[in-house]
Amino acid sequence: MRYFIEFSYNGKEYHGWQNQPNAISVQRVLEEALSKLLRTKISVMGAGRTDAGVHASQMFAHFDIEDSFDVESIVFKLNCFLPKNIAIHNIFRVNDKAHARFNATSRTYHYKIATKKNVFTYDLAYHIYFSLDVDKMNAACKILFDYNDFQCFSKSNTDVKTYHCTIKEAFWKLDENQLIFKITADRFLRNMVRAIVGTMIEIGLGKIEVEQLHNIIKSKSRSEAGYSVPANGLYLTNIVYPEKIKQIN
Repeated sequence: MRYFIEFSYNGKEYHGWQNQPNAISVQRVLEEALSKLLRTKISVMGAGRTDAGVHASQMFAHFDIEDSFDVESIVFKLNCFLPKNIAIHNIFRVNDKAHARFNATSRTYHYKIATKKNVFTYDLAYHIYFSLDVDKMNAACKILFDYNDFQCFSKSNTDVKTYHCTIKEAFWKLDENQLIFKITADRFLRNMVRAIVGTMIEIGLGKIEVEQLHNIIKSKSRSEAGYSVPANGLYLTNIVYPEKIKQIN
C-alpha cells in the first residue's frame, strides 16, 4: 500500500531534503522515525529536493508498506518522536502508482526579505536595509512569463534533461516590514528561485535595468544573471496534485 505524508520543516539544521553521506538530511530523519514506529524499513520519496537551509511549510513524500496502520496514532507518535523542527500534518492512502515527485502539477515558493532589523526573523529571512524599487521588480516578473528556458538561473553543472519550466505566477508584495516574492511553476531547476531573487534585487537596486532581463534569460548563462540569495529566506509553501491520486484501485 502506498501512502502520502504531508509535513513541514525548518531547514536551518539540515543539509537539505535528500539523503547524503556524512550529513544530516530531513529525508534521513523522517525515514528513521517512520521505520522505528512502523517496525519495518521505510524509504520515502520526496516531492522535490530543497537545498541546505531551505524551509518547507508544505512538503509531501510517499512511502510503501505491506500492512495497514492507525494513521491518527502514527501522526501523533511521529510528532512526539521527531525533533521540533519537523512537523507531520497528515498521512493518507493513495493509489499504488501515485508519485510524490512526478505527479505534482505545480509548486510554489516564497522568498522573504526583511526590510528592517528584526530579532525574531534574523535567521528566517534575508535582511536588506537598502531601498528596493518594488515596481521595477514586479515589471521584471512579467518578463519571466515570456520564456520557458531558464538555464541562466540554474546551478552550473547540473545534470538535467531540460531547463524548461512553465512559470504560472510571479510577483512581489510588501507586508509591513517584509518583502515577499511568490513564484509558482510546474517545476524548478536547482538554485533557480534564489538566482531569480538575486537578479530581481539587483534590478530593484538599479544595478540592472528591467529590460536587460530579456538578454540575461536569452544568454542561458548563469554568469549573466544576478547572485544567489541566502537559503534561509526560501520556503517551499505549496504543492498541488490531481485528485485522482487519492482514487484507490
